[in-house]
Amino acid sequence: MTASSEPSQARQRVLARIAAACGAVGRDSASVSLLAVSKLQPLEKIRELYAVGHRAFGENYVQEAVDKVDTLTDLTAIEWHLIGPLQSNKTRDVASRMAWVHSVDRIKIAERLSQQRDQALPPLNVCVQVNISGEASKSGVAPDDTLALCAQIATLPNLRLRGLMGMPEPGIGETATRSQFELLRDLFAALRAQQPQVDTLSMGMSDDMEIAIACGSTMVRVGTALFGARPTR
Repeated sequence: MTASSEPSQARQRVLARIAAACGAVGRDSASVSLLAVSKLQPLEKIRELYAVGHRAFGENYVQEAVDKVDTLTDLTAIEWHLIGPLQSNKTRDVASRMAWVHSVDRIKIAERLSQQRDQALPPLNVCVQVNISGEASKSGVAPDDTLALCAQIATLPNLRLRGLMGMPEPGIGETATRSQFELLRDLFAALRAQQPQVDTLSMGMSDDMEIAIACGSTMVRVGTALFGARPTR
């Protein structure tokens, strides 16, 4: 296997998993998009995946994301997503560079992103991160507060509320993972009843994407299955 064929084959394997998971529950595979999680990956790996047709890349750390965006300016069709926690003092860098933010969990962050987004740019796509596992160490709005926060965000200029994002507690088994995904799915259905324009349920990663897709995910965030083991930070 040549180095140039591996990114293509890894991507095809992940797309095949998505298609199989969709087929198992009667969904169209086109209803689930693939976000390549490139955090801690070297620039050449992003270039390789881009070269075989992939366009959407997710980063967890703001400074790393800024450095990559500012370096890979020749990849003109790339779509950058911030999926990691966002502090209020980093919103300006994100508002000016990202196409999506999946990790909005309080109104202050949303307001700053709205104020700092250049009106010449398209609206910034945002998902509200929900703490579906209840872990104190995890970012995200409480499930009971989700719809109220979404209603506030939907009124802000320069942002486009797209939906919800969440991560289950790791290592809890398939049944408990499914239960946490179902919580987010039910919140998403309630949100769509109030905000019919929302279209994105960002959940599922390399180890649990099949469960997430069965529970209605429209975007899976995949790193290891695309890039291999992640380098340490």
